Amino acid sequence: MGRSIGALRRPAKRLGHHKNYRGDTMKLLEGIRVLDFTQYLAGPTVTRLMAEMGAEIIKIETAPGGDPARELPFVIDGRSGFFVQQNRGKQSLCLDLRKDESLAIVRELVGRVDVVVENFGPGVMEKRGLAWPDLHAINPRLLMASISAYGRDSPLSHKTGYDWVAQAFSGMMHMTGHPDGPPLPAGLSIADVATGVHAFSAIGYALFHRERTGLGQWMDIAMIDAMFHAFEIPIQGYTLSKGAYVPHRSGPHHPLVAPFGIFKGPTGYLVILALQLQWRGLCEAMGRLDLEHDPRYLTLALRAANQHELTPLIEAWVARFPTTQAVLEVLDQHRVPSAPVLSPVEAIDHPYFKARGTVRTITDPLLGEFCIPGFPLRFSAQPELPDLVAPLLGQHNAAVLSEVLGYSAARIAALAASGVLVHGER
Repeated sequence: MGRSIGALRRPAKRLGHHKNYRGDTMKLLEGIRVLDFTQYLAGPTVTRLMAEMGAEIIKIETAPGGDPARELPFVIDGRSGFFVQQNRGKQSLCLDLRKDESLAIVRELVGRVDVVVENFGPGVMEKRGLAWPDLHAINPRLLMASISAYGRDSPLSHKTGYDWVAQAFSGMMHMTGHPDGPPLPAGLSIADVATGVHAFSAIGYALFHRERTGLGQWMDIAMIDAMFHAFEIPIQGYTLSKGAYVPHRSGPHHPLVAPFGIFKGPTGYLVILALQLQWRGLCEAMGRLDLEHDPRYLTLALRAANQHELTPLIEAWVARFPTTQAVLEVLDQHRVPSAPVLSPVEAIDHPYFKARGTVRTITDPLLGEFCIPGFPLRFSAQPELPDLVAPLLGQHNAAVLSEVLGYSAARIAALAASGVLVHGER
């Protein structure tokens, strides 16, 4: 429980301070310190990416249980794989935020960090005197990112929400599923993760702005806004067509572009996507050059309007092959974009994911060895990714208070005895 901040990374070696910058050894966010109030997924996505890029993350966990994600599946012997995946490389400082002493510690830390990230429910930071105006007064150079379902400044900012709420209210859920079926959610927490990535990028540019101006700022990032931002056709299409086009669920095939969909292969599903540039290639692959200049299929719009005739032709061609892989090989030969529909289990063992590090094997002190999604970004000047470990609850109480705030061992012990500091074994 007394490991130093540097020991969070194995081997325990700091890469240097920003004033000694060396592009070949220094991580992109080395020297940036973050006070992390996040929990569950959207917020921790932000600070997870920042930790991988070298930022020092001090995760404030609320006593007694800390981040509720510590109880999300899969949990083995009290240790959550969900929590480990999202919180590797972070330091856990667990405080009873009902106590004035805890809030005083937080305010001291605010004066010594570059960034604050939070995704509490409506009014939580305000109630604790930790809203943006309060923190900005302490540290004018501070950057603060607030993540919520409806935004902090909106007519619905009083409402709480999670991933599926954002998918539903943004209109995304309406677009997912079959035309004659109910709306469906995406099969993963796309709103949480996409919002986290939006916030991550916003913080990077805010840091750049601060380097040029010296000014801190607040970022108000809503999950619903991030989801709505993904609509490439529905919004502009509906308004430009004066309502002639109404966004709707279209099942496995795109409503406005064809062929652009999911097809059942001999041994598994595949996607085939042929825009105008690939249309001739698909016709060649199928041995049907007559289709290229068929008046029903001359343009994307015509092919979409007549896909009830075109789709069966492609399905019949696909069915002639012994395996789905054989179909894909022919499509590759003609440069037609295509891919098998992999399950997550199939992806884990696929050579692509291993070669890219997209599947990453980690070792947790309590859970042992298991796989998680890897870091999704590649930088030519970024050192190799470190071996990061997720913290136990309150594991770094003493390290943070002594190394960042200069508290004595006696003072830290007194805070623990009074219940200001809390720690756990998982």
